[in-house]
Amino acid sequence: MDAGESAAAASTGETKVKRNYRKDKPWDNDTIDHWKIETFTNEDNKGGSLLEESSFATLFPKYREKYLKEVWPHVTKALDDVGIACELDLIEGSMTVRTTKKTFDPFIILKARDLIKLLARSVPLAQALKILEDDVVCDIIKIGNIVRNKERFVKRRQRLLGPNGATLKAIELLTDCYVMVQGNTVAAMGGYKGLKEVRRIVEDCLHNVHPIYNIKTLMIKRELAKDPALATESWDRFLPQFKKKNVKQKKPKITKKEKTPFPPLPQPSKIDLQLESGEYFLKEDDRRAQLRQEREERQAEAAEAKRSQREKAFEAPAEPAHPTRSKDASAKSAASVAAQDPTTTKNMDVEALKNRLRGEKRRHDDGKSVTSSDFVLKPKSKKSRTD
Repeated sequence: MDAGESAAAASTGETKVKRNYRKDKPWDNDTIDHWKIETFTNEDNKGGSLLEESSFATLFPKYREKYLKEVWPHVTKALDDVGIACELDLIEGSMTVRTTKKTFDPFIILKARDLIKLLARSVPLAQALKILEDDVVCDIIKIGNIVRNKERFVKRRQRLLGPNGATLKAIELLTDCYVMVQGNTVAAMGGYKGLKEVRRIVEDCLHNVHPIYNIKTLMIKRELAKDPALATESWDRFLPQFKKKNVKQKKPKITKKEKTPFPPLPQPSKIDLQLESGEYFLKEDDRRAQLRQEREERQAEAAEAKRSQREKAFEAPAEPAHPTRSKDASAKSAASVAAQDPTTTKNMDVEALKNRLRGEKRRHDDGKSVTSSDFVLKPKSKKSRTD
């Protein structure tokens, strides 16, 4: 028998011996959920009270002072149930938590620290008290130093909220987390897996990746998780691959400056301007008097402009001018009347008029009566054309 065969036989024998003495362990049971977080009670701490006192403090903004003052009795009662003492200092604007002799859970002081952090970040008390539960953790994401431009920062932060808070609500539903966007931070509460997704969405949004892309990916993952056949397969072929689209922007026209070997002329300083105007040689009193006089002149001009503007309101409005007939219009109207009336001078015989007036004068001298019809001019009869 070879050495290799003897070694294999020896190992087989040892394995059989180990199997004979193997016993079922109480934790080797499929009905036990190994990922479940058990609640830590006073009986679990067999070592007794803590040896050293631990404390944490955090500052809060001025606008949170009124709210914290109202809800602080509820905070004190909730922390007293877990053996934590708390203190609210309105003068310094700080909140402090510390362990006591009644503290049995060594990790609860970290939960209390997260509680006062969330209260300082405008999280409501009813939501912030959930951090004391074992399966709830929080994450404070700082977003103030990611984007330098203030307007761009506000615009991208608004994308997290969406119209009427729709985007923020979708993020909360898909990650099973509570998200609060406040100032330069984003406070999130939930499980570890959900907090990881929330941080990735927030950081991508501040790096100019719209949250709708990550929301769409999370929706697809949630549907794929329902299929047990895909539990051991890669989901890359189902997830969307978004490509960046470079939007072309109009480049500003750059005008080339003429290159000259001579440097540009220096700009005159304040002293140079004073020397040029002669103000530099004036005394301090004279300079002040000159400045006062210039200021009074400017004030007088401004007062005059305001006074004239006020007086405009009392000026009578311009009356509409009556239509007057011009000389050209009267001449045209006379010409049109003359063209239509046969008794005008155009169609009148001057010699016939003179003879009629002489005849009327003789008749008057003879004592005959004169009527008004005798002075009416009659049109000259047209002569018939003869060949």
